[in-house]
Amino acid sequence: MAFYMQQTRRTWLAAFSALTLALGLSAHAQQPRYPDKPLKLVVPFSAGGATDVVARAVAEKLGTRLGQNMVVENRVGAGGNIAYEHVAKSPADGYTLLFASTGLATNATLYKKLNYDALKDFAPISLVARSPHVLVVHPSVPANSVLELIALGKKQPLSFGSSGNGTILHLAGEMMKTMTGAQLQHVPYRGGTQVLTDLMAGTVQLAFLDMSIATPQIHAGKLRALATTGKERTPKLPDLPTMNEAGILGYAIDVWFGMLAPAGTPQPVVERLNKELQQVLVEPEIKQRMRDIGQELQASSSQDFSRFVRTELQRMGDIVRASNATID
Repeated sequence: MAFYMQQTRRTWLAAFSALTLALGLSAHAQQPRYPDKPLKLVVPFSAGGATDVVARAVAEKLGTRLGQNMVVENRVGAGGNIAYEHVAKSPADGYTLLFASTGLATNATLYKKLNYDALKDFAPISLVARSPHVLVVHPSVPANSVLELIALGKKQPLSFGSSGNGTILHLAGEMMKTMTGAQLQHVPYRGGTQVLTDLMAGTVQLAFLDMSIATPQIHAGKLRALATTGKERTPKLPDLPTMNEAGILGYAIDVWFGMLAPAGTPQPVVERLNKELQQVLVEPEIKQRMRDIGQELQASSSQDFSRFVRTELQRMGDIVRASNATID
């Protein structure tokens, strides 16, 4: 009798294990493969700008690696906040992603009230690229170096244009003003192209501009370049010193781009996106394509990018507070 009960128990356990395995395999088989439909990459700025150009190049390659189309959607307004809020409130399923820039870090201090939290509402995937800006002056400005420009600015007010109040190009000028005591008067525009037009016409005297729009005019002799704003020289203009090298010790400010998902996105999805993005960012073709417009691709782990965002929030917040720049 005992032998019979033991055999029955073994048979029951074997049947239960088989059933459990079958149910597990069935459940696994029913789970959809990620991604099984097109993805959306939300860009905070208009088509044609530096953020959009980099985002579209990356989206095309990443979509190919994922086996799905990646559609770029430009959600413009409020310094990027419309796009940031939209993604923060989107489903955390890995199908709506954000292509953020330095504005994610600056807006936290620039704006008194935001409907999202830059740290709590996003799952960082990877850093994508970094790019310095270039300090340029109209040829009529009697300054051939940064130190000469500072000396001139201490004698008389100089006007500098930017792509808008609170933008990185505005903060670059305010940072120079704060660190040197030069008299710089900010003139905000609606975009970098308008700044370029007025700078070339002599309406404003200097500006910090994106490499992509400034370099052709520098080579044509229509603008004079004095320095770049990154920590290191850029391959785009290798003979041009950094602001630090040019005499403003400790000056460094650049624009960065990174990809994030809504907070709560499953970790396997974040890891898959990071893995494929890492492969995209080392492809020679896209690296050269981005380098041609002054962008240096720079991938990271999701953990490192998370730490980077936290550091940038503090650093850019300090710069915003020192400049007294605000947006009501």
